[in-house]
Amino acid sequence: MHGTGNDFALVDTRVEEERDWAALAVPLCDRHFGVGADGLILIRETADLGYQMVMYNPDGSRAEMCGNGIRCFAKLLYEAGDIGREQVQVVTDGGRRWVRVEDNCPDDFVVAVGMGVPEFDPSRVPVDLPGAAVLDHALQIEGTEFAISAVLMGNPHAVAFVDSVDGVDLPRVGPLMEHHPVFPERINFEICQVLGPGQLRMRVWERGVGITLACGSGAAATVAAAIRTGRVAPGQLRMTVDGGELRFDWPGEGRELVMTGLAATVYDGVWRR
Repeated sequence: MHGTGNDFALVDTRVEEERDWAALAVPLCDRHFGVGADGLILIRETADLGYQMVMYNPDGSRAEMCGNGIRCFAKLLYEAGDIGREQVQVVTDGGRRWVRVEDNCPDDFVVAVGMGVPEFDPSRVPVDLPGAAVLDHALQIEGTEFAISAVLMGNPHAVAFVDSVDGVDLPRVGPLMEHHPVFPERINFEICQVLGPGQLRMRVWERGVGITLACGSGAAATVAAAIRTGRVAPGQLRMTVDGGELRFDWPGEGRELVMTGLAATVYDGVWRR
């Protein structure tokens, strides 16, 4: 399945035997010798937690939250008849999130996600820099300076606003930013261009993944950073990513940020290895 081009292999563990999912994610996500995906997502359901989404990156590391993946998660549950159009809570490693199917047309399946409240406290992100928040902080990457803003959206993000996202050598600077010593748990790195009032353009280097066509939590973090630094006004925004478009609504600090976007099924299959 994919959400705005961010693609995942989903496994319903309610009907699967348990196994070493972290180890399985590596060959399964390999685009040359496996299924090929930006991550492996497990569907779980327990009596005490309810629905639970667990995600592994292609390198086998576990991701706290995935905004595009959770839309796919909701679509699979909806099509299985497990949920309807009501708002449903899902437990993730980054906290509880709600999902709601907005439109269930076959070619236009739209899901809204409550992404939680963006956090800017450096100790929470985490980022080893002083201050109550890291906003437009100058950080050098091999002679290139980026003004980064650090945001926690269930997982850690560093957002840099640039004149042109296509002018940044993301394959080169992305891994350097991910492993920069100021980020003790590594970082997801987003570059963003303000196209106009309420309109953003973003590209992303995902921690443990690399360049992807979209990143839901990264897009949410970018919206929060854009509003918090005064580049755009609070409220409804649209964002263009390499995989399409996402819609957001954020009234401002202390309020939940809502993301809306497409989810699509590519195919079903059996993995034999």
